[in-house]
Amino acid sequence: MSAGARIWALHLAALALLAAGGVLLPAYHLTNFAKVMVLATYAMGYNIAFGYTGLLSLGHALFFGAGLYGAGMLVQHAGAAAGPAAIAGLLAGGAMAGVVGLLALRTQGVAFMIVTLMFAQAGYLTILYNTAWTRGDEGIVIAREARVLLGFDLSADLPRYFAAFALFAAGLVLKLWLVRSPSGRVMIALRENEERSRMLGYDPYARKLAALVISGLYAGAAGAAYGLLFGYVGASLASTQYSILPLLWVLLGGAGTVLGPFVGALLMFYLIDYSSAVTTASLLVVGVALVLLVLFAPKGILGTLRERWLKWLP
Repeated sequence: MSAGARIWALHLAALALLAAGGVLLPAYHLTNFAKVMVLATYAMGYNIAFGYTGLLSLGHALFFGAGLYGAGMLVQHAGAAAGPAAIAGLLAGGAMAGVVGLLALRTQGVAFMIVTLMFAQAGYLTILYNTAWTRGDEGIVIAREARVLLGFDLSADLPRYFAAFALFAAGLVLKLWLVRSPSGRVMIALRENEERSRMLGYDPYARKLAALVISGLYAGAAGAAYGLLFGYVGASLASTQYSILPLLWVLLGGAGTVLGPFVGALLMFYLIDYSSAVTTASLLVVGVALVLLVLFAPKGILGTLRERWLKWLP
């Protein structure tokens, strides 16, 4: 079997297992896996910017929040249906990433990281202070009757699971196609050696901006889905924490790997979930796990597997 066939077989098998989970998993885990798939979609977008293009951003909560509030406020204040609201959230995330990128990409390295963090913090404060529209810390609760898509009630366990699965599957297939395309190879080349890429005739600024916008589209889609599937839009979901979390998920699963964000999000979610049942110091458990990861698998779980055994893994 060729490397390309193995790659597609692996990722389609992972999707098949997740699809089967909709029938086999109990209700508690249906909700958990739905949340993990939405957050993993967000992390996949982050991985396009960070893992493949080398853009270390601390401002992705702004793009996730743009999708979240783009969908949530349209439903709350304009009475929009779930479908148009989801599209609005997707576009809001991409547009926000484009605006931030036009300015932030004039910097590099640590400066880029700080500038994106400042944009995200400005967005978070805007949400907090415009309570007439955003309801600040209290947030917006999306009514059940507004969470209906193509006749399916997204507040019910099974439709919510398969809506999250559809989002994740589309994001995974598109990402796999992207990173194996010529444009994806250019992103990797920029990550490895920007000056050499420039010498070959590529425009680093334009390519990085495109990667950041694609990343923002993923974040916006995930934010909109989170609000519609779980019925809540709040400022805490646009805080700095939601800029750091996708970075941790990507590092845990493996930066620059297609399935890494899902593996990282799944493991961290259940690590916190199960450790919370036995101790109030669940974040300490996560911290220990991350320290062990840095010591023994610095390229993440799938990154280490690729380095040692699965050279063909994208």
